[in-house]
Amino acid sequence: MTFKPTTCYYANTSDRLQVARIADVPDWYFERVIFPGQRLMFDAPRQAHLEIFIDQMDRAILTERIACGDLEVQNGRELAGSIG
Repeated sequence: MTFKPTTCYYANTSDRLQVARIADVPDWYFERVIFPGQRLMFDAPRQAHLEIFIDQMDRAILTERIACGDLEVQNGRELAGSIG
C-alpha cells in the first residue's frame, strides 16, 4: 500500500521537552525531539498518527496521539499569526 505524504504542523506549547514519533505506518518511521516553544513542520501520510511523549521519572509517557490528517497544513492557515 502506498501512502501519499502531506505537510503537517505541530507546536510544543508546553514547558517540557517532548518526543514526537510516528511508527504506525509500515516501512516508515519518524522521531524528533521538540523543545518547549518549538514548532515542527514535517511530511507524513495522512493516515499516520503523531504520538507525543514526555519523560517522567525516567520513563517515556505517551501524552497525545494525533491523526496527521488533523495536523495538515492547508494554505498556511495553521501558521497564521504563529511566526514573526
